[in-house]
Amino acid sequence: MRYAMNRNRNERRSLIPAWAALACLAMTFVGPGYTQPARSPAFSNASLLNLPTDGWVTNGGNIYNQRYSPLTQINRDNVANLKGVWRARLNGSGVGAQYSGEATPLVYAGVVYIITGADDVFAISVDTGEMLWTYEANLDQNINVICCGWTSRGLAMGDGKIYVGQLDGKLIALDQRNGEVVWSTQAERWQDGFSITGAPLYYDGLVITGFAGAENGVQGRLKAFDARSGELAWTFYTVPNPGEIGHDTWPADSEVYKYGGATVWQTPAVDPELGLMYFSTGNPGPDFNGNVREGDNLFATSIVAIEAATGEYRWHFQQVHHDLWDYDSPSPVVLFDIEIDGRMRKALAEPSKTGWVYILDRITGEPLIGIEEQPVPQDEHQKTSPTQPFPIGEAFVPQEVDIAPEGYPPLVNQGRIFTPFGPDGAVMKPGHSGGANWSPSSYDPDTGLLYVCATDRMSFFRGGVYEDYPMEIGDRYLGGRFGAIPVHMSGIFAAMDMHTNTVAWQTRWRNRCHGGSLTTAGDLIFTGRHDGRLTALDPSNGDVLWEFQTGAGVNAPAITFEHEGTQYVAAFSAGNAYIGSPRGDSVWLFSLDGTLDEVPEPGERPVLTAIPDRAPDVASGQVLFEGACAFCHGSLGEGGHAGGIPLTGATDLPSVMLRVTEGFGAMPPFGATLTTEEIHDISAYVVEGLPHE
Repeated sequence: MRYAMNRNRNERRSLIPAWAALACLAMTFVGPGYTQPARSPAFSNASLLNLPTDGWVTNGGNIYNQRYSPLTQINRDNVANLKGVWRARLNGSGVGAQYSGEATPLVYAGVVYIITGADDVFAISVDTGEMLWTYEANLDQNINVICCGWTSRGLAMGDGKIYVGQLDGKLIALDQRNGEVVWSTQAERWQDGFSITGAPLYYDGLVITGFAGAENGVQGRLKAFDARSGELAWTFYTVPNPGEIGHDTWPADSEVYKYGGATVWQTPAVDPELGLMYFSTGNPGPDFNGNVREGDNLFATSIVAIEAATGEYRWHFQQVHHDLWDYDSPSPVVLFDIEIDGRMRKALAEPSKTGWVYILDRITGEPLIGIEEQPVPQDEHQKTSPTQPFPIGEAFVPQEVDIAPEGYPPLVNQGRIFTPFGPDGAVMKPGHSGGANWSPSSYDPDTGLLYVCATDRMSFFRGGVYEDYPMEIGDRYLGGRFGAIPVHMSGIFAAMDMHTNTVAWQTRWRNRCHGGSLTTAGDLIFTGRHDGRLTALDPSNGDVLWEFQTGAGVNAPAITFEHEGTQYVAAFSAGNAYIGSPRGDSVWLFSLDGTLDEVPEPGERPVLTAIPDRAPDVASGQVLFEGACAFCHGSLGEGGHAGGIPLTGATDLPSVMLRVTEGFGAMPPFGATLTTEEIHDISAYVVEGLPHE
């Protein structure tokens, strides 16, 4: 499964005029009083395995993705004294309606590096909070293949460079000293349905990245590039090609595998001793129509181990066979060593959208605690798998519906996980964005607890409709509809005991848990909230020990590090399009010596006061809709990935404007992020440009 080159796919002609292409050129700026940051070394494999202390040089803290710090200067006894040292504003980057701030900061030699949802990169002095340099990606605003809001989950660092995966499919290396482009490669084309949202990984002279795009009819893949030159080193296809292991789990004599999804959303983990790299994959395509892809559909919704140096396949474990429910696994894999049944084991864990944690032996891929194949309800048309894997232990979110929602078909199988469905639909839990989504977990090696950030919600699943292969590369390829149910959804923060795969404790939050966590030896968990708070939790029960209002949703994992004898905590406060949290453009730095107080909570819910006395610009409204609304409501208003309700009955302009401005149910208000004229244009497009029943 290792290839030196990718097979070409049909290219779609670009219609972008020359002036627009020039406007998309990236630019780098240095700040006044510029002090050149230090170059990072070509980190050894052993150094990347160390727990982070004086910096945070890889997305997961170390290449085990543990997000655990051994620092104790900030601890449960003094965390109440934590205050802001500085607040760095990022020039308004990524505050528009389509953007999300989900990036983990990196820190090296007294400099913080952060990327926004617009793929702009900033280098900030730890000592002063001043901007040292800025890289502006100037993304093409015509990109229309992004699933769940314009976002980036972070950067990679090594060999004197900062590595950036962009939404336009480019992988770029920046000079760490000044932000200038060292090399740039078109890793995949967005016109072919691909984008990069996960943070790349620097390891052993390579830069590794996955690609999003499963809903666009792509064949998933993970790629490694030479860190010095940007040349392609290897490609691993997560949907196997003919003659490769796993290809026989797709229909014979069919090219459906070429559109089979199984994309990689997150940063892989690595065990240098074993020489293995681990990641989990997304759903097969089309999402909701199993009829056209009979078989288990490897390596979709799976945990996969490959050789880090070559990309050669070593083993896999499929978490959901023939997935129909969008129960993919976007949360990063976490590695750890733990005693189970009296033996020290090399373990791996991945919390999934199914609501289970899958705990495996990372040498062999075999379950460490037990995962049983159990019979599940069948649907002949959907070609359902006769059994599904059920991990022994406990789920961290509910997996059945206790009370049927009003206005939907009667519950089938009590709305339990793995209930099949057809065009008429079925209600069940977890919903398609329930369980553990992309949010990274943190792991405490002293207690063996994995802290999981999840959401409890139900969804209305519809699918099984016949659908041709995409007539145009990059079109949506769903085979059904995402179906939101307008009832309250809540966050679940759970401590899972990796010795037994059982719940040590859980807390239910008012809003969704979306952003992950950081765990420290100071007996603290740091995690952000939808409403703008950064909180510190008691790791023994989840009680809030400290909170600080940052002014925008904290939907990215915090980090901690020591600089010149002082321990700091850094957090990205930028909000999120996918869950509708308040937007911002701030990086906050905290310490026990800080003097900055928290800021006011994000403003009151906006109110529509009047409809503009102008003719709406429907074409402009379409561009805005595709950027800010389509991932929730679908490109044709049919219902999208984030669970927005269908817009097929939205025909009254004032009513649509009211909903866009003020929000409704789970839909956030856009009155604070869009102008009245933009809301007018979007609403006119919904009424005039979308198909209606």
